[in-house]
Amino acid sequence: MITPDNKCSRCIGSKCCTYLTEALGVAPRSKRDFDHLLWQVSHQGTEIYKDNSGWYLLFHGRCQHLQTDGGCAIYHDRPRICRDYDNAWCEYDAPAEAGFQLHFRNYNELLSYCRKRFKRWDKGRY
Repeated sequence: MITPDNKCSRCIGSKCCTYLTEALGVAPRSKRDFDHLLWQVSHQGTEIYKDNSGWYLLFHGRCQHLQTDGGCAIYHDRPRICRDYDNAWCEYDAPAEAGFQLHFRNYNELLSYCRKRFKRWDKGRY
């Protein structure tokens, strides 16, 4: 039986240690807000998504302490956010993307959304 206590040892690739997310705080509404997001998603390894709790930046990047066997090299001294992580539900159970309402992997995907959301997008951003 797989439980939160033994789930991490069965996970291949330690998916949760290969990216980080940062809440945007305030939902983007204006052309100016989305123009700023276009700049952010233009950077390699950066994506944007919206789920039922808000808008987030997603940065792909493997934790420098992740060992080849999937373990943590600083497990006993790991940061508080790692200690507080609850794997009762995690990407071992289902991919995070399954909960995304919107997901923009690159500039062109977000630009297409902006053009649909703001009918006059190309007539001046602000």
